Amino acid sequence: MKSVLFVCLGNICRSPTADGVFKALVEERGLTDQIAVDSAGTAAYHIGNPPDSRSADAAQKRGYDLSPLRARQVIATDFEQFDYILAMDNENLANLQAMRPNNATAYLGLFLDFATVSEDEVPDPYYGGDQGFEHVLDLVESASVGLLQHIEKEL
Repeated sequence: MKSVLFVCLGNICRSPTADGVFKALVEERGLTDQIAVDSAGTAAYHIGNPPDSRSADAAQKRGYDLSPLRARQVIATDFEQFDYILAMDNENLANLQAMRPNNATAYLGLFLDFATVSEDEVPDPYYGGDQGFEHVLDLVESASVGLLQHIEKEL
């Protein structure tokens, strides 16, 4: 069993989008019994809240259901429980590196390292318009395909 944790700042836009898209891809490939997926935020701003309605609406238009997801904050045991902890941007990555226990063995890196795009960060669409949420979905879909191909080689 492999496990993936997607991380952004508040866990209401980018990481739940990645969670929903990647879970759908895992289900489509029939790998739900081999790959576990979750998401979290580095900050505690929105704990218990559903994804931002703009993220959920944009995802729904592409066939992804984010409604079961609720925001949570990254905790120390996540570094033991997950094989991959993937940050949406460099600030999230730096925050994760600062909280990472010395004995952690999880892969810690940027999610877009697995994408076929020239960008290295998934931009936060929170303060922008609808196009930002569409762009996040484009990036997340690309990285999800690459990540799944990478994990499938390990199964």
